[in-house]
Formats: sequence, C-alpha cells, structure tokens
Amino acid sequence: MAKIVQRVGPLRFKPRLLPPFQSLVQAIAYQQLSGKAASTILSRFRALFSEHGFPTPDQVLSATFERLRSSGLSRPKVRYILEIAEHTRSGHVPTLERCHDLTDQELLETLTEITGVGRWTAEMLLIFNLGRPDVLPVHDLGVRRGFQIAYKKRKLPEPEQLEKFGERWRPYRTTAALYLWRAADFLEDGEW
Repeated sequence: MAKIVQRVGPLRFKPRLLPPFQSLVQAIAYQQLSGKAASTILSRFRALFSEHGFPTPDQVLSATFERLRSSGLSRPKVRYILEIAEHTRSGHVPTLERCHDLTDQELLETLTEITGVGRWTAEMLLIFNLGRPDVLPVHDLGVRRGFQIAYKKRKLPEPEQLEKFGERWRPYRTTAALYLWRAADFLEDGEW
C-alpha cells in the first residue's frame, strides 16, 4: 500500500454532499458502465427535465417510463430510479441532514431495502456523497483489482478475503479504497 500512496501522492477528495436522491440516481446510472458512458446517460437524463439542476423525485415520477428510457438508461435502471424516487417522496430515503445522524450501518440497512439499491450503491453514497471515512466496498471490481496489483496477487481477492485484510486499515478504509481505485486506474492507463 505504501508504494501506491507514494506513486499516487496525496488524494484530493471532497464529498459531494448532494441530496441522497441525486446521489443514488447517479450511482445507479454508473452501475456496470464505464465512467464516460454513464456520464453521457446521466447528462441525457438531466436534460429530459431541465437544462439546470437535477430533477426532483416528483418530476421523475411524473415522467413516462419510455421518456426515462430515452436517456439511455436500461429498463431495470429506470425501475430502480422510480423506486428511489418513490421512497424519497415517502420519506424512506433520509434527507442529507438526517444522513449525518445515522451510522454507516443504519444507512446501509435503510437504503438496501429499496429495490435496485444494493450494498455497492449505498457504499458509493457513503463514500462519495457523505465522505464517510471507514467504508471498504469489497465487492467493487476496481477495489479488488487495485488490491491485486498492490499486493502482487495472481487472482482477484474474494470479497471475504479483502474484508478481513481491510481490517488493518480501519478506521480509514475509505482512504485505502480510494488508493486501490487509483492503482487500478494506473493499470488501465498502462502506467503501472
């Protein structure tokens, strides 16, 4: 890990602090897609509603399924976003202010009750939106790949192995994850 830190240098990371609805929708858009493809789809999604700002849950719920699909979102992702919008409107998705009062585990449990919001999606909200310091997304391919590179493993670690190993980084597992992602990025760019 020290070699990654030395190679990458200091991280400049600032949480987004977006409304949870927006953060979750963005995470859904990025699921299993390249950053460029997801960004394009997300831009089209936003443009369906306005040139400025992110749509509200009510705006999303008032749109037709096919209109939402026209942005490039898959059918399952449209269903997930509609679920998130409904749960936000009902108050199940906590406000940003309320998120600050909940523990990581409480947020994970609350958010993963929503269809389409799995552990990874909730962890992305914890890391990138709320800036929680001790989150290690052990199912994330980039984190697993970064670990493989950093520790010169022949195979990707299983999530359980990474979870166990990651205990040594507690209470700064988010920082470890950010460095592991960067290691994977360097390899993709052919720089490692």
